[in-house]
Amino acid sequence: MAEDNVRGLVLAVGSSVFIGTSFILKKKGLRRAAANGTRAGYGGYTYLLEPLWWAGMSLMIIGEAANFVAYAFAPAVLVTPLGALSIIISAVLAHFMLKEKLSKLGVLGCVSCIVGSVVIVLHAPQEEAPISVQEIWDLASQSAFLIYVAASLSIVVVLILHLEPRYGQSNVLVYLGICSLIGSLTVVSIKAIGIAIKLTLEGTNQLIYPQTWFFMIVGAVCVITQLNYLNKALDTFNAAIVSPIYYVMFTTLTIAASAIMFKDWYGQDASSIASEICGFITVLTGTIILHATREQEQTNTSD
Repeated sequence: MAEDNVRGLVLAVGSSVFIGTSFILKKKGLRRAAANGTRAGYGGYTYLLEPLWWAGMSLMIIGEAANFVAYAFAPAVLVTPLGALSIIISAVLAHFMLKEKLSKLGVLGCVSCIVGSVVIVLHAPQEEAPISVQEIWDLASQSAFLIYVAASLSIVVVLILHLEPRYGQSNVLVYLGICSLIGSLTVVSIKAIGIAIKLTLEGTNQLIYPQTWFFMIVGAVCVITQLNYLNKALDTFNAAIVSPIYYVMFTTLTIAASAIMFKDWYGQDASSIASEICGFITVLTGTIILHATREQEQTNTSD
């Protein structure tokens, strides 16, 4: 494995540990805040006064920072699927800290996530990094990616204006659809920023270009939007359901966006691409198993 990919791998794993833990701390903070005011799912912001929520938020920031740097070294097809590790961590911690039971079938789901992640890591492509932010801008301006951006934003507008008022409190896909679509744009923006900063530190100043600042503004807006709707999802639905569904949607859309913009699979042979797809499907299977077991447990509890 190339040296840059190894760096990206280590950073991505560390990121998953912090983010997986942050989910649980934020969930506990949201529960405490809900007892003292309007729930986040109903537009309340009492959680901003809850120290435990801020502890989770701090861990998420550290995790996202590590993820941010990872994207500067490795392709999204390697970094993003490793987010499955955060699902495993959050599922295990939820079992002990939130009393959301992890069944034997759930353990099988966790193992599937790990196996799939290993396959992806072993067959991840070595990315040909852009040499300037202007080159990244050219990639972002290609017609295929602009179509993806237009389609994503159109769906987000429909979800926010039409579907959220009607189904936001009953269907987890509304909030997570917004998070995932915006999240895919967040990742490509963050990757562009990360590469620009990396090149600047290496002696080629990219901060003089307006495109760098444009990517920073887009990234900031996307991150804020993502966090807002992720908080609503966590406050409204079981953390063990939110985590795997969010992972599946976010990872799928992010890999698609990155493949379109950065051409991650360009130059790879068919067997490597097939192995990566199989690894990704294995990870998705694991997350679906986790989701199914949690959903069944909730049904049994209700009965």
